[in-house]
Parts: sequence; C-alpha cells; structure tokens
Amino acid sequence: MKKLVAVIAATALLGGGTAARAELVDRVAAVVNRDIIALSEVQQRVAPELSRINVPDPKKRAEQRVLLMKTALDTLIGEKLMEAEIAQLGITATEAEVDELVADVRQQNNITDPSQFEELLKGEGLTMAAYRDMLRKRILRDRLLRVKIGPKVKVTEEDVKAAYAQYARMETGDSEVFARHILVQVDPKATPEQVEAARKKAEAIAVEARRPGMDFSALARARSEGSSAAEGGELGWFKRGVMVPAFEKVAFTLKEGEVSEPVRTNFGWHVLKVEEKRSVAATSYEEMRPKLEAKLYQERTDKFLEQYVAELRQKANVEVKL
Repeated sequence: MKKLVAVIAATALLGGGTAARAELVDRVAAVVNRDIIALSEVQQRVAPELSRINVPDPKKRAEQRVLLMKTALDTLIGEKLMEAEIAQLGITATEAEVDELVADVRQQNNITDPSQFEELLKGEGLTMAAYRDMLRKRILRDRLLRVKIGPKVKVTEEDVKAAYAQYARMETGDSEVFARHILVQVDPKATPEQVEAARKKAEAIAVEARRPGMDFSALARARSEGSSAAEGGELGWFKRGVMVPAFEKVAFTLKEGEVSEPVRTNFGWHVLKVEEKRSVAATSYEEMRPKLEAKLYQERTDKFLEQYVAELRQKANVEVKL
C-alpha cells in the first residue's frame, strides 16, 4: 500500500480541509457504533468538491450537493469503522514516521521553510497538529489495508500484458500534429462588443494567413499577442489530450497546410495552422508496464477496499441521520 500513502502525501495539501472558510453547523450526521460523525465533519470533507460545482440550474446544483454529501458521509463512516479495527489490532505509527511523511509532502511541494508550510496549512483551515493527526490516521489505515487487503491484491504478468494489448489497440493509428497559432487576446472581463471586435480582428488575420505565399510564422511574429509570437507561434508536436478541447478539436480536423477560422479559448481568439501530421506508434510494453501495473493494482485495491468496508458496515451498528 506504499503507493496509496504516496498519493495521499502528494495531495494532502489540496484536500486537507476548509473549516476556516466554511460555516459549520454541528449536529449529528451519523452514529457508528458509539462514535458520532458531526455534520461539520461532512461539510469540511466535501467543501473542496462543493466549491467546484459550476452548474447554473439550481435543482441540478442541489442534486449534486446531496450526492457529494452522501459520498463524503459514506467515506467518513468507512474511516470510523477502520479506526475501530485499527484499535482492536493494536496498529500504531511513530512520530518519526509522521515526520517523514510531512517531509515528503514539503519536498513534493518544493517548500523548504517550515513556517511557510504552516501558513499554507492555516490557509486550508488546518493547524500543524491537526495535519499531523490526519497523516497519522492515513498511515494507520494504510497498515490495516496491508493486513486485510494486501494478500488479496494480485497483478500477474498476464494481467499487465492483457492491459497493454487493450492500450495498444486504442493507441494504434492515432496521430500528432505540428502546429502554429496567432493569438488575439481577450480580457476575461471583456464586454460582448470587445469580444466581437477581437473576433473580427482574428478573422482578418485568418484571411491574411491564407493568401498564397504567406509565411505564417512571420505573420505570427508580427501579429500574435501570445507568448509564442517570438517563435513564430510555434506550438510544436502534440497529441490529443494536451490542448484545451476547443483548440484540439480544430487542430485534429485541419488538413496539413490549412488555416482555421478563429477559435475561442480562455486566452482569446486563435488562428491555427497545422503544418504537418504524423502517425504515432504506441508506447513500448517495457515503458508502459510500470504504469499499467500500478493502475491495475490500484483498481483492484479499491475494489477489495469497497468490499472490506461493506463487510465492516454489515457487522456494525450504523445509523445515518442526514
């Protein structure tokens, strides 16, 4: 389960908690045997996901909120059940082990100053003591899973080869493009009239770029407002999944030498030219093997974890009050 701890350590700063920024109402959300889960705990756990909901429809937004709250409560119930198992089995973690995990998080986030790290935690609504306690609990749960689930999780060479064959079938025949672009910037706070004026400017540039003999890179140096202007608007070679969807859709639709109509992104209006396309061979088995093995391992771990928590819940007295 080392990989699970590594993932937690790398992301802990992002999902640690936002209690300081949320209004928490203390009432009982669930009772797990004799332990209580407060509504404030659920709200704190779900706050980062709630802040990312961007649905205009109030009804759909409310439905998403209910689903997120239920998922967070289920997770907290599972954690309470595992904490009871940890206590029963006498699983422990030392202060030195927590120190090591804190040091790993700081290193992965390029933070050398301890006071700066504490300030970042404070911004997430956490004290250092609370953060260390959170990491300690993660270590303990990891050790419990190693005992209860670890022996069941097996990934064979045949499994990895089968996963690679599926990957190779999906990748074969894919392509990448070499493109340049000219950007007409649009301020995020621009009025509809300003957006339209920028579009017309980009449209005129596209017409100019299509003139016979026109050097697109020279035009980009002269007219582009993007950071790549000095390089003639060069974007280099890229595969699908690298650029923003609107940009990518046009890039992979254009023929070699073709210039696009203006394409809108958060940066403004782009005029795009694809200069070359080429097929991309699937990455070799040797290179993909560690990634595929880790993916399969994590998928199977998640599956057994879900089963394990369900078994614990069946044997426990769980009363949900939300």
